[in-house]
Amino acid sequence: MLQPHPETVNAGSGISYVRTLARLVAGRNIEPQTLLATDYLNHFNEIVMLLELVPDMPECLDEARAWQPKTYQQHFRDSQFSDKELAILAYEHAPARYRQAFEDTVDAMNLLVADAVDRLSALLDAGNADALALSVGEMTQRLRAMMDRTSAIIHGADQTLDQAEIDSVMGA
Repeated sequence: MLQPHPETVNAGSGISYVRTLARLVAGRNIEPQTLLATDYLNHFNEIVMLLELVPDMPECLDEARAWQPKTYQQHFRDSQFSDKELAILAYEHAPARYRQAFEDTVDAMNLLVADAVDRLSALLDAGNADALALSVGEMTQRLRAMMDRTSAIIHGADQTLDQAEIDSVMGA
């Protein structure tokens, strides 16, 4: 007899939430396999766009400084996503192999954003426009690569970042 995975069972009831949620999310911009939604990446698209504007519009760095990481749940609570409550519920029951890889990658992106804002602030204060433009390009390229990895996880890849990859992303 096929048994549900332990992480998907309500203690004592034997009900598999993953299977049920996979059916509920089908066709709703939430990945049935992972129970994650790519809409969350809009939060990071926002900061990438702000950072890209900094060389031509330095005042955008103030907006970038004001940008704050949001949890998956916070993002959807604040969004206009039509199925935001379902996205939050599905996330809370996402299979651990996907959710952990997702959270690790999001944590790395949040660190990268904080580092980018600090570095760009220093370059802007120093008046080094050429280095500022170069750094913006490098930082946003790293962020986009991380967003691509996060998207892959959302769509079913369960690769996690090891410390060497995190260091590489951070430019260490």
